[in-house]
Amino acid sequence: MSIYAPTRREWRSFFILMPVIDIITLYIMYGESIWMRYDAFAVVFCINFLIGTATFWLNVIVMHEIQLALPDLKQTVKRVAFIVGAHIIIAIAVYTLVFNVYDAFSLFGFEKDLQQLNLSIWIVIALVMLSDTLWESDFIYKKYKESIIEKEEMQQLNIQQEFDALKSQVNPHFLFNCFNTLSSLINEDRPQAEVFLNELSKVYRYLLRNNEDSLSTLKDELNFIQSFYKLLKTRHGDAIELQVEVDRKYYNYLLPSLSLQLLVENAVKHNIVSKSQPLVINVFSTEGNRLAIHNNLQPKNIKMPSNKIGLANIRSKYELLNISGYEVLHDGKNFTVVLPLIWNNTGDMKFSFINRSSKTNID
Repeated sequence: MSIYAPTRREWRSFFILMPVIDIITLYIMYGESIWMRYDAFAVVFCINFLIGTATFWLNVIVMHEIQLALPDLKQTVKRVAFIVGAHIIIAIAVYTLVFNVYDAFSLFGFEKDLQQLNLSIWIVIALVMLSDTLWESDFIYKKYKESIIEKEEMQQLNIQQEFDALKSQVNPHFLFNCFNTLSSLINEDRPQAEVFLNELSKVYRYLLRNNEDSLSTLKDELNFIQSFYKLLKTRHGDAIELQVEVDRKYYNYLLPSLSLQLLVENAVKHNIVSKSQPLVINVFSTEGNRLAIHNNLQPKNIKMPSNKIGLANIRSKYELLNISGYEVLHDGKNFTVVLPLIWNNTGDMKFSFINRSSKTNID
């Protein structure tokens, strides 16, 4: 059996109950005369207190060993039964021994009486059960908090894994489209292909670095989308236009990494982009800590194959973060996606998923 030191709460309960038990025991053993015999009261009280301290320590060690053997909340009934049973056996053994020793030495004229012994044992059993109830309640509360913490840690792990899976959808999608663009440029304009490849290396270097975090500041996302826009201009020229009007007060707000790139790329993919029909993309902030990405809607005659990764990816990230406000609006002429901006109160780029829901719903 391992040595176990009682906790402060256990010591507190002991120092509250032990004097009561001691005084009641003295009264049962010696009657009312004990109040007039100060020497007997002091000596017997101290002896009983020392015996009570040793008994208390033994009870705590036994309880601790049983709790280690039966730690699960589902084992509460069995654990309590073993603890109470063990403590009752210890109480009976200790009081029987004390009464017999006092009687053998006739300490201060003490004579054993079975009725006195039985009454003392029943009172002690009642107080032991009271203390066991307090100790077990404290143990259950601690176990409940531990289970909540473990559950939250598992949820955070699951959320992070889901978020990482969503991020992994971005890179292949982005890279595939860039290679298609580069392939076309190589055939059409080799110098421009070199310019495009140089810009692509800058963008992809940022992409790899930034994708380490689940969230990015709006300022970083805007800087990145400007670099990405250069790639698009290399290919489409005046057929595409990007206008950004964002209040600087939102620059330190957060949003899911690469959201702007996904939305701009999505607009180019599904709309006609030509000099006669330019695609105009507007990025602007609105009241209520929101960012809107708006483009004129001019669908291609031949629909491009789509697995809906872009919009579903962003929506799923907000759902994982348990943040509402994400909207997709279209009226046949315009297409707008509204992103809620997340207040960054720590200034830390990395985002904690504590107390976040793990619910996802990808169409």
